[in-house]
Amino acid sequence: MALVVTALAGCGAPPGLGEPNGVPTHSATPTTPGPSTTPTTPPATAPSPGTVTPTPDAGLVATACRNGPTGQRVLQLLRGQAGVLPANVRVQVRTGPLCAADWQFTVLAVTGHEELQVVTRGKPTAPVLVTAGTDVCTIEVRATSPAGIRTLACDAGPAIGPGA
Repeated sequence: MALVVTALAGCGAPPGLGEPNGVPTHSATPTTPGPSTTPTTPPATAPSPGTVTPTPDAGLVATACRNGPTGQRVLQLLRGQAGVLPANVRVQVRTGPLCAADWQFTVLAVTGHEELQVVTRGKPTAPVLVTAGTDVCTIEVRATSPAGIRTLACDAGPAIGPGA
């Protein structure tokens, strides 16, 4: 019984928030002896290992891709299966690839042509072409890309070549 009283004694109001002086206070005592009950508080639990913890970035800002793809990988994609660039045209990576979530944005300087913007997504080792051109703000990019890519592709406007 003394243990219950001691445990509950620390649960009073913090100093300065008690009842005003002169007002009678009362304490509840059980009228019938029985098992003591303690307030039920849900136990504090750590998040399960499967719980997703948001990262500070979460695609809000596009930053240099740490794990790829490389600019060369993007060029291989455009020259290969996508067939966007012929093998004989000179191309230099001007910006990027920049990553936000699993999306990438790259700007290429194409000799004799306007800059080429490229939006890809997927695994760094096997990116998939979403769109490429001078204006890559497509419906898919606007509707499904992370904010960091959408800002680069849509808010900056189409690429403007030198002297324009």
